[in-house]
Amino acid sequence: MVRKILGVIAGYLAMAAFVFLTFSILYALLGAENSFEPGSYKVSSTWLVLSIVLGLIAAIVGGYICMVISRSSKTAMVLVGIVFVLGIIMAIPAMNYSEEELNKVREGDVSNTEAMQNAKQPVLALIINPIIGAVGVIAGSRLKKEKKTKA
Repeated sequence: MVRKILGVIAGYLAMAAFVFLTFSILYALLGAENSFEPGSYKVSSTWLVLSIVLGLIAAIVGGYICMVISRSSKTAMVLVGIVFVLGIIMAIPAMNYSEEELNKVREGDVSNTEAMQNAKQPVLALIINPIIGAVGVIAGSRLKKEKKTKA
């Protein structure tokens, strides 16, 4: 049982660390001008595409790590559920931004922290991200064969 719980926790933490690290690097490479639409905190098409790819890779890594530790495809499905449900929960407030928040003016370069706090994604991306995360975890868990444990 402990192995299964650790598998889910490690898989989720690996995803979070991967996303934080790669998105920070991506922002450093693209800068504010290429990460956002001009004068806005609305993410650019470039950022959107790259973030979907990186999010999928993060989910694959998380699913794989969960499977390596837990050795159970059922446990990997728990991680799928967590990723999907938390993704939806985090998307709901973002879907309800006020007109003022959506049209907040971005002036010049902004720090990584400020970018993370103010970035606005299209509603479709907010809906797709949890689905991509769930699919990625499933794909990652299938990269490692399930080991039959003795009862």
